[in-house]
Amino acid sequence: MKSFSNLLAASIFFILLLPSIKVFAQEPTSVDLNWLGKEPPGIRTGVSWGIPFERGKVTQENAFSLNDKQGKELPLQSWKLAYWPDGSLKWVGFASVLHTNNESLSLKVVKKGKQARKNMLKLTENEYSIKVNTGLAEFVIPREGDKIINSISIKDKVVSSGGSLICLKQEGPEVEVGTPPEIKKYIGNTSSVTIEQNGPVRAVLKLEGEHRSENGESWLPFIVRLYFYAGMKSVKMVHTIVYDGDQYKDFIRGLGVNFEIPMDEEVHNRHVRFSGENNGFWDEPVQPANGRIKLYKDSVNLYEKQLKGERLPNKNEFSEKKQFLLDHWASWNDFKLVQNNAEGFVIKKRTNDKSSWIDAGAGGRSRGLVFAGDVSGGLAITIKNFWESYPSALEVRNAKSDKAEIRAWLWSPEGPAMDLRPYDTLAWGHSLEASYEDAQPGHSTPEGIARTSELLLFATSNVPSLDTLNAIAEIGNNPPLLGASPEYIHEIPVFGAWSLPDRSTNGKRWLEDQLQKSFEFYQAQVEQRNWYGFWDYGDVMHGYDADRHEWKYDMGGYAWDNTELMPNMWLWYQYLRTGKEDVFRMAEALTRHTGEVDVYHAGPFKGFGSRHNVLHWGGGAKEVRIAQAALQRFYYYLTTDERTGDLMRASAEASNSAIGKLDPVRLIMKKSKYPTHARVGPDWLALVGNWMTEWERTGDDRYKAKILTGVNNLAEMPYGMFSAKDAAFGYDPETNELYRLGEDDIGYLHLSVLMGGPEVSFELIPLLASNKWEKLWMQFCKIYGAPVEEINEEFGREVKLGDAGPWYSRLAAYYYSKTGDEKYAKRAWETFLDDNPWGGYTTFDTTTFNEPESLGPIDEVPGVSTNNTAQWSLNAIELLELAGYKIPEDHPRFNHDK
Repeated sequence: MKSFSNLLAASIFFILLLPSIKVFAQEPTSVDLNWLGKEPPGIRTGVSWGIPFERGKVTQENAFSLNDKQGKELPLQSWKLAYWPDGSLKWVGFASVLHTNNESLSLKVVKKGKQARKNMLKLTENEYSIKVNTGLAEFVIPREGDKIINSISIKDKVVSSGGSLICLKQEGPEVEVGTPPEIKKYIGNTSSVTIEQNGPVRAVLKLEGEHRSENGESWLPFIVRLYFYAGMKSVKMVHTIVYDGDQYKDFIRGLGVNFEIPMDEEVHNRHVRFSGENNGFWDEPVQPANGRIKLYKDSVNLYEKQLKGERLPNKNEFSEKKQFLLDHWASWNDFKLVQNNAEGFVIKKRTNDKSSWIDAGAGGRSRGLVFAGDVSGGLAITIKNFWESYPSALEVRNAKSDKAEIRAWLWSPEGPAMDLRPYDTLAWGHSLEASYEDAQPGHSTPEGIARTSELLLFATSNVPSLDTLNAIAEIGNNPPLLGASPEYIHEIPVFGAWSLPDRSTNGKRWLEDQLQKSFEFYQAQVEQRNWYGFWDYGDVMHGYDADRHEWKYDMGGYAWDNTELMPNMWLWYQYLRTGKEDVFRMAEALTRHTGEVDVYHAGPFKGFGSRHNVLHWGGGAKEVRIAQAALQRFYYYLTTDERTGDLMRASAEASNSAIGKLDPVRLIMKKSKYPTHARVGPDWLALVGNWMTEWERTGDDRYKAKILTGVNNLAEMPYGMFSAKDAAFGYDPETNELYRLGEDDIGYLHLSVLMGGPEVSFELIPLLASNKWEKLWMQFCKIYGAPVEEINEEFGREVKLGDAGPWYSRLAAYYYSKTGDEKYAKRAWETFLDDNPWGGYTTFDTTTFNEPESLGPIDEVPGVSTNNTAQWSLNAIELLELAGYKIPEDHPRFNHDK
């Protein structure tokens, strides 16, 4: 009888379990993929991308298949990027090699074992090197030494006999008169190579080391990743340097890569190509077969064939008279394209190093491609964002010798020496009161900042056509990317609360118009204001000087924005909801810049970022908020970029310890009995975002525990997240405990809302599944900026806790979305749409200023600031999601133009 009861109980349990089993046994998930920009790449290429999946939908037992519109299965590699708390897969990375006709693609979740796993890439290791065979090309990477690649071969023909990293260091600044400073050459020296991925479609190698001089001096650490795809003759290079010098003495004069190109053919069968603007090229033979007469053979105009890169007969196949011509026509040894600003490049060439350079061409903005080789093979290199990141240059040296060189300069030696000194000699800067500048002695240092560049190397077995080179340049500058539709990603959901575009009503239409105008205005400002350059490209300015008709580029803390009030998040949410390529590229550039240049990756401030300033590293305030992982997550998960993954992991590991070494409120609060201080925001919430990111990437509950430690501390305090004067608590980085400093303390800090706190919290609540955290956050959203009488009702204290206004409206909207209390929907829309002296209000309708006080026509928006643009746009995007149905359609703003 007992066994029958057990059997019955088991049967009932199994029946009850069937719905949950069905979740994992349902029809395979299929995701339609879209190309960024809607068009597939112009040539066959490797592509990597990330896709999110609903909680519980995909387990580690699942696999994936990629199919074209005819149902043909394509090569695919996948790997885990992030987990849901239940262990199912939240984000998955994918790689494939795709053709120009792969327009409509579908990604399917299948059972393990159904996915084709043909190993199309082959890695062979020995003690000294790693050989990568893609099927069409072979690359040999040494484990250590002064080369990053030993050789590149196609069908046993070596098209490059090796590549190295180069740095030219100038000892001190330029001098106007007198002895010029010494310049030393350093070559990158690899100390370790890590195989991060090994096929079947993609292999990733990570090289680390430092640049080293001939006498053994080392400096300038580097991290280089090499990406290989099956069946490809190309390799993508992601090149990072970390500046570790003395800003007053160590001036970079040149920075780049150098590749050797064996020249096996005769001089007149060798060629050089430089990309110009649009689809134009400077393309010439090393020895043009033309002079007073053109070179003919059997009535064929060989000069025409030569200019197309076609093979000409060798010299001994010509008559003596024509051999005489070949002996006396000029041949050219060295070539260079120099882009020293965003508006123009020049091309020069010379016959030898004892002869002058002559002008050979000029143009506006080169796309950064150089090719050197002969009719039996060569190498093309493209530098992404070449003209945008000036001063840059491309060179071909020794083209007449048996071994030519391509030098791709990320910082051109033809430009000025890289000067990283402070912009003024005032020891304490220009003060917060005078210029909004929080400068402090010893803090305006670049020691530990980084810069990441991307290059594409493309090996060839001939002289490629200009169409092919154009396709290579396009891929190098705008790497193809696949992704799911905004609607799919929105339904998962990931990245918290954000809306899809909705123009169904007059009010929503007006908001969508303003969101589009805000983006278009900043997109135009990048061009009109020349926000370009090696260290600057990607960032935007902070404050505007309407009287001068200029951004405050030279005024203390009003200059470069350095992530202040989250322009990164604004752009990424705008991309998520629209899927537009131009939004993606601007968000990508901002993310790449702010994650590298505005953050310290080594040195005394490792783990921190620098507050906004004339120089990106100039601000004295070094804070976790600038380095937080929440700013990088969008780009990482959408592209799988490993360097961005490194930055997020570093934030999780370094930021918490950094805050213990440099108290964020050291200038305004005395040291307490606790190791340091942490404001609930932006400090603690930034750490929470770091831990949340590392928790989902690893599935390691230790990071969840770090978050819950602070949650439990706050839950025990009488006023929750408001239980501190100026929102600052005592904090112990070792235990992650928060401590209340005074029994009567109550207060707030607006940066708790404005530096990514809500966006992290909106995503964290369903992940953490903590009643304590949900209660704390709901209380924060309900009370922040509420009337004093409501605060008194909640806490029994007549105090002001936050400002009402358009920057904070999403808090009330979130409270409405969870409770249905329409009072908070009304409050959210009223505070968002009404003018407010603290938040400011701007419609993004531009006017054009075209007077002699400006160098040219410029767009202006009255009252514009990046603070307001970013926060207004974030609130608009989030309010439409959280309380869109309660938008007051009769608001006068929506009828302003009628």
